[in-house]
Amino acid sequence: MSKNIKLLFLFFSLFLIPVFAQNQKPPEIQRPNSQQSPVADLQKELDDIFNDPNFSNAEWGVVIQSLETGEYIYKKNENKSFMPASNLKIFTTATALCNLGPNYKYTTKLLTNGNIENNILKGDLIIKGSGDPTFPKKFRNDSLHYLFSQWIDSLKNAGIKVIDGNIIGDDNCFDDQALGVGWSWDDETYWFSAQISGLSYNDNCIDLSISPGEYVGSSAVISLNPNTSYVTIKNNIRTVPPDSGTNIDYFRKSGTNIINAFGTISLNANTRIESISIDNPTLYTVTVFKEMLEANGIKVNGEPKDIDDIKPRNEFTTIYQTLNTNTSIPLSEIIKIINKKSHNLYAEQVLKTIGKELGGSGTVSKAIEIEKRFLSNIGIDPEKIMIVDGSGLSRLNLVTPLQVTTLLTYMYRHKYWKEFYNSLPIAGVDGSLENRMRNSKAANNVRAKTGYVNYVRSLSGYVTSKDGEMFVFSMIVNHYTVPTSLANNIQDLVCNRLANFSRKQ
Repeated sequence: MSKNIKLLFLFFSLFLIPVFAQNQKPPEIQRPNSQQSPVADLQKELDDIFNDPNFSNAEWGVVIQSLETGEYIYKKNENKSFMPASNLKIFTTATALCNLGPNYKYTTKLLTNGNIENNILKGDLIIKGSGDPTFPKKFRNDSLHYLFSQWIDSLKNAGIKVIDGNIIGDDNCFDDQALGVGWSWDDETYWFSAQISGLSYNDNCIDLSISPGEYVGSSAVISLNPNTSYVTIKNNIRTVPPDSGTNIDYFRKSGTNIINAFGTISLNANTRIESISIDNPTLYTVTVFKEMLEANGIKVNGEPKDIDDIKPRNEFTTIYQTLNTNTSIPLSEIIKIINKKSHNLYAEQVLKTIGKELGGSGTVSKAIEIEKRFLSNIGIDPEKIMIVDGSGLSRLNLVTPLQVTTLLTYMYRHKYWKEFYNSLPIAGVDGSLENRMRNSKAANNVRAKTGYVNYVRSLSGYVTSKDGEMFVFSMIVNHYTVPTSLANNIQDLVCNRLANFSRKQ
């Protein structure tokens, strides 16, 4: 090769090699899975969990968000509407807490429109309700009869031996809509569908204590608490041999207080207690009070009456004297019962209280109007949420997982955060989560509200990671046909994974 040719070749080599190199991409370095972002690893795991084939005919809605960074860790169908079941109680209790305050209390009054003459009260006794769901303080250590016993003692101390009038229940702080919109008619018998009333007693239920009879074939032994004539029990429960199963159910026809108890109870079965709803809680309350008055030596010449059955009187000419009062536990304690025990009646009573106190009308419609205004102010579009009751018992309620976490995030930053957080069940410790997530990192960590109606399971709340980072989450599944325990397993698995999560490699 001549010298000129060599020089030409060298020139083109020096010129073209850099140009060629500029047009080439360096080879990609494939990071092994162990080197991927911990969040990416978590998201892949969650995809696998929520794609469980057992739920192929169902639908999951999920949001998981860091409360420290605002980062969405995981989202799935976050803007789709789901039936929330008792997760709706989060909306009811948050609205009440933020607008009424944690120290709000109910006051129930014992009034009279008469005077005492020669040991005779010439007039009526009136129990004026305020919507108190705790009346008469069942969820405290007091006996069911303790409050009425106190009231009776005060009447005796005033010298009253005869009441020449009626025992009237005043429930007019609320309207007379006793059941929620969309509630199932076949649930009406049971405690979780108890009627809503401005005057309540014993959760508007009667407690049945059922024990086996003396011998096989005999009727079961049923006793009542309170022991009242207000209900009639048709005992069709038969005692069966010890090796046979116990299978008992109940039915109370709507509009009556006739309870048909039927089925079988094993000869060696333990006593079981069931709460059955009653019709007309107001009349129930004053009937029990009248019976206790007479059992304690005070004669009543009149009858127990619902105020709606009393002929209208001129309120300006009737003077009422307050004989006694009962003040409830504060709202901060009431919402613990609602959220930890998932108590439907308490939620419905508080919902109507919102309407009464903030809108001047103890109705569901007024309360929901106020609740939606509150939700709108915190960034939830009221046109994209459907609320028809306070407890979530209705299948007509619809919320999105993102709406749930938006509310939970707002409460995290609210001045009543502590009261709200303390109202939620603690995994493995109490409430509706007492028996879930035990012996795991999620136990005594997760604070969340459960929810269940047929084919609906929800869990929404807070969990703290291994690094101390708090996440807010909502997991709702609708339309599944497998056992609910499988939905629980998925929710518990996710909570445990979040409790063990670390952003460190």
